[in-house]
Amino acid sequence: MRIVDLSQPVHAGMQVYPGDPEVSTAPAATLERDGVNVLALHSGSHTGTHVDAPFHVLADGARLDELDLGLFHGPAVTADVLDRAPGSGIAWADLAPVADRLGPGVVLVLHTGWSAHFGTPAYLHHPWLTPDAAERVVATGVRALAVDTLNPDPTFSTGSTTGGLRVHRVVLGAGGVIVENLTNVAQLASLADPVLSFFPLPLAGADGAPVRAVGLGT
Repeated sequence: MRIVDLSQPVHAGMQVYPGDPEVSTAPAATLERDGVNVLALHSGSHTGTHVDAPFHVLADGARLDELDLGLFHGPAVTADVLDRAPGSGIAWADLAPVADRLGPGVVLVLHTGWSAHFGTPAYLHHPWLTPDAAERVVATGVRALAVDTLNPDPTFSTGSTTGGLRVHRVVLGAGGVIVENLTNVAQLASLADPVLSFFPLPLAGADGAPVRAVGLGT
């Protein structure tokens, strides 16, 4: 069994979604002063590699701690959508090579390679999934979408940092979850019979939380 780490390291000053809380850390206790080391951490619920719950975009959507844990673990189907132009759309036709493998319980992973730009301005101008493609993915029974980008929607659209979040509304509106900011997806794709796990902290009433995303396989 191989274990592949798919998570961006969390550290002070790391890139976050525009307008989200910045990440900061500071010693709250030290061995020298207190006999133990304790770190104070400040961050938003969508820091680094994280999962979105339906409540993220839907007032009546399920909170993080209300979701079935089965949503955060499942066989991974990776769609190779590398070499896309900045800000370009990913259509249903682009997912055709894996379409027959999609279904209930599957985690669809979009491999754009954009994690190479994490921490730079270029990361904001990533490829994105079209709403029509999202609807067709959900129609197969898939309820977990994972991306190696900041967002499955365009991060900047119609002059807004939300851009309507249409793919979010399709996936989360179906009771699903979205994992963002994956890294090392090429290693996941190299596994035989890969499984993706991305369990979040059990934050009561939360709209999302950081995860330690890992791929498991041989």
